[in-house]
Amino acid sequence: MSFDKSLNQIKGVMLNAYPDSIGYKLSDTVEMLNLPELKDAFSLFYVLPTFFNSDLDRGFSVIDYGINKDLVSQEDIKELNALGIELKFDIVLNHLSVASPQFKDLLKNGEASKYKDFFINWNTFWKAHGEMNEDGLVIPKKAYFEKLFMRKPGLPILNVIFPDGSEQPYWNTFYQKVIYNPITSADLISIEGFPNDKAIVLTEHINKQISTIDTLKELDVLEFEHYKNDIVNILNKNRSYLGQMDVNAKSPLVWEFYETTLKQLKAYGCSILRLDAFAYLHKAIGESNFFNVPGTWDYLSRIKEIADRNQLTLLPEIHAEYGSNLHDAVASRGYHIYDFFFPGLIIHTIENSTNVALLKWANEILANDYHAINMLGCHDGIPVLDLKGKEIDGKFNDGLLDDDEIDSLMDLIIERGGKVKNLYGPDGKKISYYQVNATFFSALGEDSKKMLLARVIQLFMPGIPQVWYLDLFEGKNDYDAVARAGKGGHKEINRTTLSMSEIHSGLKKPSVLKQLELIRLRNTHKAFDGELTIQSKNESEFAFNWKYHDAFAELKVDLKSTIFEVTHS
Repeated sequence: MSFDKSLNQIKGVMLNAYPDSIGYKLSDTVEMLNLPELKDAFSLFYVLPTFFNSDLDRGFSVIDYGINKDLVSQEDIKELNALGIELKFDIVLNHLSVASPQFKDLLKNGEASKYKDFFINWNTFWKAHGEMNEDGLVIPKKAYFEKLFMRKPGLPILNVIFPDGSEQPYWNTFYQKVIYNPITSADLISIEGFPNDKAIVLTEHINKQISTIDTLKELDVLEFEHYKNDIVNILNKNRSYLGQMDVNAKSPLVWEFYETTLKQLKAYGCSILRLDAFAYLHKAIGESNFFNVPGTWDYLSRIKEIADRNQLTLLPEIHAEYGSNLHDAVASRGYHIYDFFFPGLIIHTIENSTNVALLKWANEILANDYHAINMLGCHDGIPVLDLKGKEIDGKFNDGLLDDDEIDSLMDLIIERGGKVKNLYGPDGKKISYYQVNATFFSALGEDSKKMLLARVIQLFMPGIPQVWYLDLFEGKNDYDAVARAGKGGHKEINRTTLSMSEIHSGLKKPSVLKQLELIRLRNTHKAFDGELTIQSKNESEFAFNWKYHDAFAELKVDLKSTIFEVTHS
């Protein structure tokens, strides 16, 4: 049984994939799970949000939470239920797509929209706390501006055109893009006084530029500068957008939306709900607008009330330095936590033949009774920021690794083909690395022996093991996918779709079958319902021993030889 509702406790091993990670749609994953080699391997399935209607960021820009019928059917959900597999979904708390019904209504009706306050007008938010610049944007006072935590260079806004022709800036923490659509010669002819015989030539000249320029200030209109304002107005009127627009959690309509959405997800069979980007939801003047307190806790409590009514277990997703102690703060309030420390720790452990940092963290989980979900690879990158220390109130809290160890870890993964993702300050300058994008197999030097060792340690760690589909089949860095995705496409390095023929070929590899054997053990053996004790002979040898009444399962590891032994009742 994967989900003990009486204990509000998640159990078993969790598969993690997009609906189209395997084959062409979710039914192909269901077909894989029905194969004899996969029998009893998984009790849980974290289906990424292309399950829903979305338009970018591979699902994390949600249009609405209806089923994406191109990839998913109700029959798929029924078959997963028949297999005894509980589902985990995302709700993206902080934002919705520009193409959501709510934001489309705002674009259509402007100030008259029912959803005027559903999103955050940047100028309205900062109006009394900054000065307007020449571009019509309110720049917060320096003391406030310097505190802002950014996920990308520049101001976190997307300018949109209202029906009255005004340009309005809306808060946009994550991805955004303005698309200037091609004009026609008829558009230019409609400008009073424009010479008709020049329309075709200028139209072609403009259309060649619009996909390459960053702003319309850069637009070259040849000798027709006198008409540039009219041309810019035409381009603005017909422009379209992509973007993940921050919602305004002070709006009652937002909470009505959350209430409806959680009920909808429960109807799909959801038992576990991951709160994506929840730490950005609460915004306040003079705060960093990342995990503001106490506001973030207040919002989390409100979400939990809705989740409890729908019998959903919450998993708040947060990336922060170990030294910030946010993981402990979240866990101490009774929430499950993501073990974002484990992926980097396990690479460090294996490559340096030292168990010190890993066992420190494992013992902390046990001592504090954390309910964690861990992983090797995932749809995102391998976290590195999370391993760092941090200064809090003048005191420096150590990280799980020191800066030199983290730099060494990053250098190794990058040397093996990984791509770096950074964080930025309000001035657009890099302030910190964030994660490295690579498949876990490539990060380990594409060594099957190391991959198997990483897997078995994961399966014996305290917490729920989450298995990225590509790790299971020893997926390698996909550089072609990164090139196809273009700027910002680094995450595609670890999102290769596997065909059903590749699945069947993979299931002939002894290392893949051994992973599945160990996964099945972790998913079904009673010992893992019990208590874990950890022993360490020296820095390179250690043992994990799970025991429940007469049932036991033990793992012995020698890091220097990368040899392990599993025994069980």
